[in-house]
Amino acid sequence: MTDMTDHNSVIKPSLLPLPSIVGVIERRMLINFRCHPEILATMLPHPFRPKLVAGWGLAGICLIRLELMPPFVRWPHGLRSENAAHRIAVEWDEDGSTREGVFIPRRDTNSTLNRIAGGRIFPGLHHPATFRVVETGERYQLEMQSRDGLIRVFVKARLSEALSEGSVFRSLTDASAFFRGGSKGWSPGRRGGSFEGLELRTDQWKMFPLDVECVESSFFDNRLLFPKGTATLDSACLMRDIPHSWHGCGQLVAAGKEDR
Repeated sequence: MTDMTDHNSVIKPSLLPLPSIVGVIERRMLINFRCHPEILATMLPHPFRPKLVAGWGLAGICLIRLELMPPFVRWPHGLRSENAAHRIAVEWDEDGSTREGVFIPRRDTNSTLNRIAGGRIFPGLHHPATFRVVETGERYQLEMQSRDGLIRVFVKARLSEALSEGSVFRSLTDASAFFRGGSKGWSPGRRGGSFEGLELRTDQWKMFPLDVECVESSFFDNRLLFPKGTATLDSACLMRDIPHSWHGCGQLVAAGKEDR
């Protein structure tokens, strides 16, 4: 039997607490892949482990256009940005209880502010990227290319009546509840063994199913990371025009790392 106390972790205050940031999610696409849990486990640092649905791990790409109203910027309009986050649904043990959220190994953005603040004010390093987006009626096409040449994403999708056949989720309601439960995202911190957290909060939570006509991902198509058959497109969902706020979660520190 595994000794779960080895996986326990604690939350510590951030050195520079993040003020609450409010805004609107203008568009958020979640492109989801069902993955072999043992593959995802090799990518996750301690104390995280894959959160399973019907025996599968879930990972994906969040493609989000935000309009934010940072409290430290006094502009008549919000700051708009296109952003991409590669995510893995995870669980971890914290203060003796099991928690859930997402681990985010990679963030990309077209926002200079996000890049400057990432890892300093906002959790997580944000890599510069170029986004090309076309939205016409119920159809969406997005291409993202990171400036370092490591990450490329291309998605072509349209609104649908239901989730894709064969999805691990039995219904859109199940999928919506799963992703709402993963509202806390953790990115590698500046200290080894620590992770910086950001929580999405909203009083409105409505998702629409998407039919993905084409998806290309330098991450999920990488056979060194995902051997053939270990990562398969599962489903996709859309959120739009959602008032929201972001809140810092402090630092998650793995057991045995607290005093280092």
